[in-house]
Parts: sequence; structure tokens; C-alpha cells
Amino acid sequence: MDIKANLAALGYALPAAAAPAANYVPYVVAGNMLYISGQIPFLNGEKMHFGTLGDDYTIEQGQEAARACALNILAQVGTAVDGDWSRVRQCVKLGGFVASTADFTDHPAVINGASDLLADVLGEKGKHARFAVGVPNLPFGVAVEIDAVFDIDSV
Repeated sequence: MDIKANLAALGYALPAAAAPAANYVPYVVAGNMLYISGQIPFLNGEKMHFGTLGDDYTIEQGQEAARACALNILAQVGTAVDGDWSRVRQCVKLGGFVASTADFTDHPAVINGASDLLADVLGEKGKHARFAVGVPNLPFGVAVEIDAVFDIDSV
């Protein structure tokens, strides 16, 4: 599986894996499970996607933020598997948080930005269970945060 080629075909590049912003690690491997900490929509240190859905952003703009989170998830996965994408068996689950107004109800449509990107890049291995919920605010004022769980081959 050539992740970089798949991303390039979609007009994206794999970003650098982000360092944690507080007292946690970006991922944990436990047996064959890879747990990716929540990723926000900053790419390669560029801060972007601040605000709330239903007020500052449209669904399409929220999907763009979710895709940025998915790119960061992929960057963390790549680091965790030392660039050996053949070790990735399946994206098991995504957890999507959307900063939104009280009357915004399209959280699943926003998180589809990440789900669609993972399926497009990883194929069947990118299809997953997930949740998408609305919250009043997120760290640093970003619009979306997404965490992930992957099944991988252990070393």
C-alpha cells in the first residue's frame, strides 16, 4: 500500500506527525492495537480551522477541518508503524468531536470528511466504526478534533 501515492492522487501530502500539546503521548501501542490521541486540524505547524460549525463554518468547511485531522492521524500511524504501512490491518474506530452551536445537528456530515479520506487512502482497511458528537468548544478553539484506533501487526 503506497499511502503517499494515494494521498497525492487526492491532492494531499502526508504531514509531519505533530508533537503532543500537553502531558500525553501522541499514540500508544498495546498488543496489536494502536490508539491515536485526538488530532486537531493544524497541518505541519500551521494553525487553522478555528471556530464553530453552525456559526463560523459551513459543513463543507468543517469537512475540510476533519480531513486535516485525518491527515494528522495518518501521520501518527506512519510514525507508529515506522513507515511500514503493510503493518496496518484496519482502522477500527474514529471518535469525532465538532465544536458547534446548540442548534447544529450535522456532526456526522462533518466527520465524514475524515471517514471518506481514510477510506479513499486505505481502501477497505480505512472503513471503521465511529461516533460524531457536538461540543461547545475544543482545545485552542479549533472546530474539530478526532481520535482513532487501529489494528496493526506487532513487530
